[in-house]
Amino acid sequence: MQFGGTADARSSQAMFEACRNAGLNFFDTAHVYTEGSSERLLGGYVKQDREKLIIATKAGYTGGSGSNTILQQFDESRKRLGLDMVDLLYLHRWDPETPLQETFETLCRLQADGHIRYIGVSNFAAWQVMKAQAVADQLGTRIDVLQPMYSLVKRQAEVELFPMALSEGFSVVPYSPLGGGMLTGKYLSGGTGRLSTDARYAARYGQAWMKKTTEDLAKLAREMGIDAATLAVAWAAHHIAVTAPIISARDAQQLQTSLDALTLSLSAEDYARVEALSPRPAPATDRLEEAGT
Repeated sequence: MQFGGTADARSSQAMFEACRNAGLNFFDTAHVYTEGSSERLLGGYVKQDREKLIIATKAGYTGGSGSNTILQQFDESRKRLGLDMVDLLYLHRWDPETPLQETFETLCRLQADGHIRYIGVSNFAAWQVMKAQAVADQLGTRIDVLQPMYSLVKRQAEVELFPMALSEGFSVVPYSPLGGGMLTGKYLSGGTGRLSTDARYAARYGQAWMKKTTEDLAKLAREMGIDAATLAVAWAAHHIAVTAPIISARDAQQLQTSLDALTLSLSAEDYARVEALSPRPAPATDRLEEAGT
């Protein structure tokens, strides 16, 4: 998401190389990211090791999820990436105006023609996933991957999305494990970033308890002798339903704290200490006396 935006071509390549050196092989972009620069830059970096990589992009954030929009945007994405086939194509968000039959017939056609391997959905509620999955099943395919928001300060996915994923066999690749950078602790000392420059992020992470959680996380991380960002990413990755969290940064130095989470193994006690720093979301039913049973 930063490639070609807050990260110029040189910084973007350095981050890509840092990820590859750390053993990462899964890269996520979207048609709308940085007006296409993200896909163009990533496409240049992946050429050498293409067969070793999993490349994901997204369509339908703008224009809805109608057939014409998906085909047009995906065609542009493939050209930018320089790829005939993209491993994973997400619907970027739920479209209440377009029949799911039209959307998934289009995705099925792309899959049958060998242009995509897997189908994903991003920013879907659990009921939306299962409604879409029912249509996909009728067409002989399936949703393979979910991409929800998830971090210590955004835990709604734990209520229905994660249990559903474990039950139905969806992979889960959550984004923003650092809460838009909030959980790094940089804003506590007057740092700047998306939360200070983007009204959407300011609203998303503007609740007072989130600041308290960030402060407590920073304190716990110091006690454990690690960076707060490393602890936040490792915590998000530790959940049994999570396949791999999506990490992001403006440069390789900033990225390293997230990469360090690869080698941080949390004990059950450590995980519980972090989990206790933010409110656990209410269960899906109102039977609070049964929560946790």
